[in-house]
Amino acid sequence: MQLRELFSTLENIAPPAIAAEWDASGLQVAARRDAADVLALCLDPTPESIAKALELNAQAIVSHHPLAIKPGLPNRRDAYYEALSLLFAADVPLYAAHTSLDANPEGPVGWLAEELRLDNLAVLEPTAAPLREGGLPAGFGLVGDLPAPQSLGEISRVLAEHVDLSTSVICGPEPEYIQRVAYCAGGGSSLLENAVSQNAQLFITGDVKYHTALAAQICLLDVGHHSLEEEMMRRLSRTLQKLLPSLTVFFTPSPSPRRALAFL
Repeated sequence: MQLRELFSTLENIAPPAIAAEWDASGLQVAARRDAADVLALCLDPTPESIAKALELNAQAIVSHHPLAIKPGLPNRRDAYYEALSLLFAADVPLYAAHTSLDANPEGPVGWLAEELRLDNLAVLEPTAAPLREGGLPAGFGLVGDLPAPQSLGEISRVLAEHVDLSTSVICGPEPEYIQRVAYCAGGGSSLLENAVSQNAQLFITGDVKYHTALAAQICLLDVGHHSLEEEMMRRLSRTLQKLLPSLTVFFTPSPSPRRALAFL
């Protein structure tokens, strides 16, 4: 398959036009090749994830996080240098669908809303017009109503069917029952006030800072930066496989950099 066709299909799901201004969504590393038969997806373009993808004969790689927000010279033998070396040696391009994917509420970022069966969906921070007529505006984070009030434990059990919650933490007041849930994949604690203003009783996100937790007016479930986005990229790989049946598409999983403390 021609790379331009592959990237065009991806950009229908993660349009570069809706990416944040500070972001580096798009082609990260070019290659001499112009076609690929095997595509790998991963959350982070670490040397470990790239090496795994290449071992499985990937000829193109799509990551969520960019290799670098502000690329610089590879003047040190660090992870950036190693990732570039692997890609150049294999002649494999790297494309990052970062905030261009995050800001499409009707794309794979909406997977948790589907699993929780949220209704009356709204975007926490709208940033652009809807991508289709009658759709949700582009933007970050989602909020919606559960089909019926549920306890935090019941909601967590649904989450645990899809992501690792071993390092998750709870902040703020915990209501007996929750009707309205907001979430933002990755590090979305800056949207807490948006969740409060839209009457959410629970906000699920990652990277919650101490003072944000201390002042939380609603229940916060910090699942870490990794888990929701890892599942999002897994689901994006399935979507691309359906849209591009002539291509072999696979997801390269990665461990969270956060680990639960185990006492011996």
